[in-house]
Amino acid sequence: MTESTAGWGVREPRGASRGRREKTLCAGIFPLIALGALACSSTPPPAAPSTDIAATARRSVAADREHVALTVYNSNFALVREARRLSLGTGRVALAYEDVSAHVQPATVHLRSLDAPDGLSVLEQNYRYDLLTPETLLEKYVGRRVKIARYNEKLGTDEVKDAELLGMQNGPVLRIDGEVVTGNAGRFIFPELPGNLLARPTLVWLLESARENQKVELSYLTANLSWSADYVLVLDPSDTKADLSGWVTLDNQSGTSFTNAQLSLVAGEVQRVTPPPPPPPMPMPMEEAAQDARQTSASFRQEALFEYHLYTLQRPADVLDKEQKQVSLLEAHGIDVKKKLVLHNNEYAFQSQSHGDTKNQKLSAYLVFENSEQNRLGMPLPAGIVRVYKADQGGAQQFVGEDRIEHTPRDEKLEIKLGEAFDVVGDRRQTTWRSLGKCSGESAWQVDLRNHKDAAARVEVLETVSGEYQVVESSHPVLRPDAKSFTFEVDVPARGAVQVTYRVRVRWC
Repeated sequence: MTESTAGWGVREPRGASRGRREKTLCAGIFPLIALGALACSSTPPPAAPSTDIAATARRSVAADREHVALTVYNSNFALVREARRLSLGTGRVALAYEDVSAHVQPATVHLRSLDAPDGLSVLEQNYRYDLLTPETLLEKYVGRRVKIARYNEKLGTDEVKDAELLGMQNGPVLRIDGEVVTGNAGRFIFPELPGNLLARPTLVWLLESARENQKVELSYLTANLSWSADYVLVLDPSDTKADLSGWVTLDNQSGTSFTNAQLSLVAGEVQRVTPPPPPPPMPMPMEEAAQDARQTSASFRQEALFEYHLYTLQRPADVLDKEQKQVSLLEAHGIDVKKKLVLHNNEYAFQSQSHGDTKNQKLSAYLVFENSEQNRLGMPLPAGIVRVYKADQGGAQQFVGEDRIEHTPRDEKLEIKLGEAFDVVGDRRQTTWRSLGKCSGESAWQVDLRNHKDAAARVEVLETVSGEYQVVESSHPVLRPDAKSFTFEVDVPARGAVQVTYRVRVRWC
């Protein structure tokens, strides 16, 4: 017994036949797969669902679409509605409906005829997602015979051998000439393509059709289609005016492309249960929807939708698979903004005697503005990230901070935290403390604010209280924004200092 020079890593008897050489017609895997002439042809429609009555096989692809509409929610799912013109024939039909989302939720699928509602009945629905890949093809052939082709450098041609595929865990395991082989054995050649493997996710219906040609509408929910809002705020040199632009970022990871789609976005917290119910039919014919989508305006039209907000793009858009698309949402120029520096406290500091001072406490820097028509805004703002820029002395825009906002209705105030102030600091010290009984005490406090800038700064000393409180005395006017806090608004001169003192009684139980 000697080793074969074919390079298979197996032993053959001397003089044994090298086997019949075959010309492969398709590329293979490990590194390549060859399927032979049968597999190289176009993939046939999937087999019809089982039935006692023979069904005519029909197939529909994305090219049959006449209209598609996407409603994308900011919770990583979307509602897909599309219309296709199909040639079904009459009688029992097995329809393979391709180019649907790879993450379609089958329980939400709804198919109906638009021009003959009584002429189409759905008898059975199947969602087939066992896709044709090198790995799934090999898994289907575990325990079966395949052929392996490998280039023989000495002979200058491919050498083909019969093999049995024993397993596919962490790579193929083969039996060739009575020996077990792993690793890169060569190119695989398969005798046929398994009928239950598909090139793409496919919905398969068993239908009863009363008309030769029908226009159908399909609607379903899919995961892995999401959107988010991003905003850019550019400050003027005085920090009192700003320009705001908003962008929608659409992320399509659904496994399917939607071209020339009518695009709508829903902002709000939409509750869902599992499985979700099928969506209802469209409230108007698809022809009317397509006409509305062809309006020339490039911006979003906003409207209330139940307790949410719907933003509809006033032009068709391509939403391609594995793509992030950005579309302009809004632009506002010259809005009024206000910079605010806030010194925060520990809300539980009033419940006991303090044993140390808080030195050089950082102040948080905020921008505040109204989302109102008077302030050149007034549009419900979807949740997202606001990134703020300001020009330096050379005119270059520099990034100065970002914050996330929640869904913000019109006429509401927005506060965006940008970071911590560098040149304005504060010290906080408890000067006296006495107990007033169980869960009650009185304390006096001193806050020293120092401004090292060349311009005056306004500081808000925000005192949050855990419990009921009463400010007994203070050096500055007390503002009460809510029941759980009180504030002092203090103007600190350039390169100057201001001291704030107050006494407060607190009951916390």
